[in-house]
Amino acid sequence: MEVILLERIEKLGQMGDVVTVKPGFARNFLLPQKKALRASDENRSYFESQRAQLEAENLERRKDAEAVASKIEVLNIVLTRQAGDSGQLYGSVSARDIADAVSEAGVTIARGQVMLDRPIKELGLHPVRVSLHPEVQLEVTANVARNEDEAELQRERGISITEIAEEAEAAEAAVALAEEALAIADDKSAEAEAVEGMVEEEVAERVAEEADETAEAADEDTENA
Repeated sequence: MEVILLERIEKLGQMGDVVTVKPGFARNFLLPQKKALRASDENRSYFESQRAQLEAENLERRKDAEAVASKIEVLNIVLTRQAGDSGQLYGSVSARDIADAVSEAGVTIARGQVMLDRPIKELGLHPVRVSLHPEVQLEVTANVARNEDEAELQRERGISITEIAEEAEAAEAAVALAEEALAIADDKSAEAEAVEGMVEEEVAERVAEEADETAEAADEDTENA
């Protein structure tokens, strides 16, 4: 089915474009949402007569959307959920949940404006696209945590709480390994010092023995003389 777009539709076209779409998509979405008209001669003439007004209205809506976007960009969107130690949620976060969280933070948006491909099912910082207007889209970060403290830590570090825990465990393991290496080095040093002492003692004994032998030989020579 051919339709005339009354606004920009992502991956489809701009306002005024005549495009071919599946009949179901047109009947169930484009036409009832007043985003397009059937591409008849009558509707083409109507669109051209209304183009200037439609463009002006679209420009006004875009300006409003841009103003809303500037407010959303500074929001801290936190969603607290129960989760296991692995970070897996006991449930999920949906597009409606994110829309509600944005609205609770101070800017009202609709669930349909949250472009979430699949529900969020783990703790962390999740980029989510929000479409406020066909020409105004932005990305917000859904900070999903078990409590406000974890959410703040995730925001500061820029990684999930599970990754933070893994880094801490890795750091502890590295410290333990370093301490073990130092202990081994200390043991080897002590062993080396002991060996060195034994060698010095043995050398001293040999020197003493040789001195005694030399003295005895000298005494014998004196008696023989």
